Amino acid sequence: MRAAVVVLLLLLCAAGLRAQTEDRQLVPMLEEQIQAPEVTAYQLRRYVFGKIARLPSPASADQWTAEAKRVCERLLKDVVYHGWPREWVESPPRFEDLGLIRGGKGYRMRKLRYEIVPGFQSTAILYEPETITGKAPAILNVNGHVGGPGKSVEYKQKRCINQALRGIVALNLEWLGCGELFGKGNEHAFGAHLDLVGANSVGLFYLAMRRGLDYLYAHPAVDRSRIGMTGLSGGGWQTIVLSALDERVGVAVPVAGHASFLSRLERMADIGDIEQNATDMFASVDYAHLAAMRAPRPTLLIYNAEDSCCFRAPFVKRENFDAVLPFFRLYGREDALGWHENTDPSDHNYQLDNRQQAYRFFGKHFGLSAADEEIPVGAEVKSFEELAVGLPQDNLTIVGLARKLAAEARRPASPSAALLQETVRFRPVEVERGWIAGNTNRKGLETLSYRLEFSNGLSAVGTWLKATASPTSAPVTVILADGGRKTAAAQVAARVNRGEQVLALDLLFTGEMTPGQRAMP
Repeated sequence: MRAAVVVLLLLLCAAGLRAQTEDRQLVPMLEEQIQAPEVTAYQLRRYVFGKIARLPSPASADQWTAEAKRVCERLLKDVVYHGWPREWVESPPRFEDLGLIRGGKGYRMRKLRYEIVPGFQSTAILYEPETITGKAPAILNVNGHVGGPGKSVEYKQKRCINQALRGIVALNLEWLGCGELFGKGNEHAFGAHLDLVGANSVGLFYLAMRRGLDYLYAHPAVDRSRIGMTGLSGGGWQTIVLSALDERVGVAVPVAGHASFLSRLERMADIGDIEQNATDMFASVDYAHLAAMRAPRPTLLIYNAEDSCCFRAPFVKRENFDAVLPFFRLYGREDALGWHENTDPSDHNYQLDNRQQAYRFFGKHFGLSAADEEIPVGAEVKSFEELAVGLPQDNLTIVGLARKLAAEARRPASPSAALLQETVRFRPVEVERGWIAGNTNRKGLETLSYRLEFSNGLSAVGTWLKATASPTSAPVTVILADGGRKTAAAQVAARVNRGEQVLALDLLFTGEMTPGQRAMP
């Protein structure tokens, strides 16, 4: 009987301690702010700033040509095609011609379906001049983040029709996550699933656009020496990437699609999607390098003065144009790098002013008529349904492709610690100082709040806790939580009640160590 009473008293005491520690003491202590998110954001910017690759200063055109070739080969081999089956990368274009559709006076249109990788198809519309004498120039037109409308978006149709009326073969590609590829499983963020199974996500996006270039290059009516590429936003990003890494693109007009990381650090809104920040893509180069790799091929950079999305012209000109111009000067081709700042309508657009700038630039470098006025074709713009090509019901998605690759993956029989260290890019970091930011000592519980300053310029925050009666030699448990230490009160209390010391930590990107962000002005 006496033993039962003792056990009951102990249980009641323990229950009381847990309730008191969790509900009345721990939550306020774990919610205490130690470092403002704006400070975390500043530290992160300074950390990344030190890792951004700076443009070199080559002494001659030959030196830069050789260096650009090395960079291109490394990016393609070690980054873009990393993890992708060689037979997929090297396969010829597989396009299916679904036949002609009604065009307009002076041009015709064809529906095309093509394979990006086995099991994953996309669609396109080909605009051809009604009459082609000899070989015609061609332009690969790529989409941005237009969502549901996809390749049917009005400004893109007008551009492609006008190109065809000017004697240019124009290919209008659909884009992942847009138009006929719009829907569950094709959101760009799922590119991380490809990374997870060992295939760099940027490879899928690259192959999707490169197939279009392959098609134009093989087209019997196309002059291979006069192939161009253009697009807005994500299409501008595709343009600078493919045209920098593939010399078949002679003339490029990226519109509001890229910026140096130096300028992107200043405005978090300019960061972009996963494919625009692909794993290892910019470990040793920057977007400015890609623009410089275009030298001496004609390149017109178009940006919008008050862009409502990203990459405002005044913010990016210094790194995107001014810093790149000397590379064209090495070849005596300063005139081949153009700049246009759009002020009508000035927002995120590829509307009339920008289109006419592109017509003029392509016309000049393709040796066509200098006429840059757009031919009115608004009445010929077609609906989404009219341009729909159709895809197989079992067509893969980004997620589905990741599952397929995962099922076929062959992993090392005995992965080593060295392989893990290289995979996660582990680099040792020291705690240079633990700054004490606050403390409590009441009702049998002691706490100290810390800001831990690391040797790499970053930091973490944490709360150390122990029961006053626990010895300083008591075991220590470090607790991490995705939602931050403020969500870990139950786990902390359980450990403290067992007589342990606890350090509840918020590491970078968790809890209060989530960087603050500034909106676009």
